[in-house]
Amino acid sequence: MKKYLFLAGFSLVFGGLGSWIFNEWSPANSSISSNQSSDNSTSFQAVNNTEYSAAAGNVEFVDASKKSTPCVVYIKTVSPAQVSSYWDDWFNMFGRRGEQTSSGSGVIVSEDGYIATNNHVVDGASSIEVILNNNRYVYPAKVIGTDPSTDLALLKIDAKGLPAIGIGNSEKVEIGEWVLAVGNPFNLTSTVTAGIVSAKGRNINVVNNQFPIESFIQTDAAINPGNSGGALVNLKGELIGINTAIASRTGAYNGYGFAIPVNIVSKIIKDLKEFGEVQRAFTGMEIVDITAELLERTGNQDKGVYIGFVGKDGPAKEAGVTEGQVILSVNGTEVNSKALFDEQIAYYRPSDKINITLSNGKEKTLTLVNREGTTIMLKRTLVHSETLGADFEKISKLEKDRYSIDGGFRVSNIGIGIIRRMNIPDGFIFTKLNNTSYNTAEDFIKDMERIKGRIVIEGIHPSGSKQTLSFYYY
Repeated sequence: MKKYLFLAGFSLVFGGLGSWIFNEWSPANSSISSNQSSDNSTSFQAVNNTEYSAAAGNVEFVDASKKSTPCVVYIKTVSPAQVSSYWDDWFNMFGRRGEQTSSGSGVIVSEDGYIATNNHVVDGASSIEVILNNNRYVYPAKVIGTDPSTDLALLKIDAKGLPAIGIGNSEKVEIGEWVLAVGNPFNLTSTVTAGIVSAKGRNINVVNNQFPIESFIQTDAAINPGNSGGALVNLKGELIGINTAIASRTGAYNGYGFAIPVNIVSKIIKDLKEFGEVQRAFTGMEIVDITAELLERTGNQDKGVYIGFVGKDGPAKEAGVTEGQVILSVNGTEVNSKALFDEQIAYYRPSDKINITLSNGKEKTLTLVNREGTTIMLKRTLVHSETLGADFEKISKLEKDRYSIDGGFRVSNIGIGIIRRMNIPDGFIFTKLNNTSYNTAEDFIKDMERIKGRIVIEGIHPSGSKQTLSFYYY
């Protein structure tokens, strides 16, 4: 027994001695003790510093949330049921198929009731309701105008004194900057998530349009279904983008979200207010990114964008720009991708002048034109057919040149009717019906409505590919 007591005492004495030597001579402990009086005070101070930093950042998040959440609304839409056969139409006739409801978000951009959202949130809707942030007021909304090329829409509700959001400057947004996404994911109103700007000028090929503009702000702030049309704001609570898309295989948040820059949004809103449609400006040339395959053609010029095509009588041709040249900047702003080039052009209207700098050091001045090749402001003219269940409009000169066709009619706003049963997508261009071309949309609609038997349709798919479709209609 004495033996064991001796060993225990021996262990305690030398264990304590070893601990004292380690504490006294440890380099890490030595450096800490030079600044703090004890280990306890050092640990306490470190935790205190962390809490102070988090609280300081949290104040900015709270302020930005308070400013922006009242400006973001909940949007509910009702659309006709999707149909794919005559039986579907028959059931609709007798009320056997229900309507489809969906939801999204919107941002109040003026106190008198103008609301910005995504085109895909309201596309095809037969009715739209806007619910304010406090859930107490519900308003019917009408569509002032849409722009499928940027996936934007402008709504109007009959209200005054609304909390309009402050407008920021998306060109001054920096990668790494803290941002908040405000919206209504999964029908959860007034949800705020935080993240940083991961990238700018992203093109992710989600806009299904002949002339898409994609130059998204990428963020890792959580964006989910229902956030579409909501606000991306900076820490001042200012709008810097409209949340539009997510990168996901499941349909839910998976790390990245994308927002339309507010500078583009502001221009689109102004156009839709004044004209009911966007006054899109064109350069008369097609731009592509410089890839490894193109480096040899550019003389190893790895900055800027490559001119892949120049129209025969457009602004670029008139300014002396040729295919194969490289553009470094637009009005002094560097453009190192097609997305950034398209974004810069999106800020302008027909008749505006821009200066482009080429890689050979020369500057060229281009007078931008509309889709018809003129400098005037255009109004969109749609012809509707109840039987076909869609709107039709004559295509522009620009599209005729691009697709090397004599003419055609683009379909849009597809509802219940023959066009949907044929599974023809929004944006399809009809060029011929049973080998016949037409000069007016009215004549084309008249023949399309009354034709029976075999139908052969020639046209251009929204992707740009030429198609021939055959149907039997009774």
